Amino acid sequence: MNPPRERIPISGPSITQKEIDYVTDAATNAWYADHAMYHVRFEKAFAEYVGVKHAVSLPSCTAGLHLALAALNIGPGDEVILPDLTWIASAAPISYVGATPVFADVEPDTWCLSAQSIRDCITPNTKAILPVDLYGGMPDYDAIRTIADEYDLALIEDAAEAIGSQYNHRQAGSLGDVAAFSFHGSKTLTTGEGGMLVTNDDHIRERVMILRDHGRMPGDTMFFNAEVGFKYKMSAMQAAIGLAQIERVEELIAKKRDIFQWYQNELGDSPHITLNAQPDNVKNTYWMVTALLEPALHIDRENLRANLDQCGVDTRPFFHPLSAIPAYRNTPQANAARTRNTIAYDVSPRGLNLPSGQNMTPQLVKQVTSALKVSIDKLKK
Repeated sequence: MNPPRERIPISGPSITQKEIDYVTDAATNAWYADHAMYHVRFEKAFAEYVGVKHAVSLPSCTAGLHLALAALNIGPGDEVILPDLTWIASAAPISYVGATPVFADVEPDTWCLSAQSIRDCITPNTKAILPVDLYGGMPDYDAIRTIADEYDLALIEDAAEAIGSQYNHRQAGSLGDVAAFSFHGSKTLTTGEGGMLVTNDDHIRERVMILRDHGRMPGDTMFFNAEVGFKYKMSAMQAAIGLAQIERVEELIAKKRDIFQWYQNELGDSPHITLNAQPDNVKNTYWMVTALLEPALHIDRENLRANLDQCGVDTRPFFHPLSAIPAYRNTPQANAARTRNTIAYDVSPRGLNLPSGQNMTPQLVKQVTSALKVSIDKLKK
């Protein structure tokens, strides 16, 4: 099969004249007394879209999770339960505050945090649950909230990948006590780099506003810091892009769902591949279209990715279990997780993310799926 004339990237944004115009205006005018003009508009529009009281713009989702943990006074001796199958940015902030990440298993269909596995992981030191809306999918928040309330645990939602996803008609980001989003260049809504913390809790918002500005109290003009905090702010130019993107958010989400449907049309009848799930009570925005290979194929995923690479198709591996990566694999929690989290260890090596950027068209999806089918036929045993 002849490769495409140009490589098909794994992901990428939709940038229009609106974003360019807003950034140009920010670069020209968002200074001095007007330095926050785009931050204010972006945060207000974002909070309204998610359906929460407060939104705080930040340099990353990681910063948002870090601030959430710090605002909740989670620290040394405390444990936070999160899914084993996610990016390290979900766990690293737990380590930043000196707490212990506890890696729980995931559900076999949604690949999101398992409520039963949470129960298996709770100890007297557990202080919070941190579910992840993986690839735009959603865990069972009713079951998770029940557990959080039963044990008086904070619920911190990692909605990095899930802008526009819904659980029982509630927007991603509105399901925890506090949540964080990512606006990395690969995300559905992007500012290049960036993030947003959202919450309905006035106290959390007040703590975050102090902690993200080096521990300065609101209104402080004397640089008389009340405590040691962090430097977590977004630039005016990023906020300007974000405002344009949130004003286009339904268009961006609709395109993501179209892309998934194009893949479903091409691969839905395949006996060898399972795509992202969408339970009846969930709206999945499919940040990454993910193909899970049937075990019976006995295909080495990295060989498959190499074949697709030769066809000009970029892919990403499904996230590795956090308990398997060098950063955490020698910890006592990782040792326990490798025995307990059978689903995470089954799913991870069989999954790969397919090109899902806003540049995708039905024809590009056909090129990807054709290359995928040929490569599978070539490699299956």
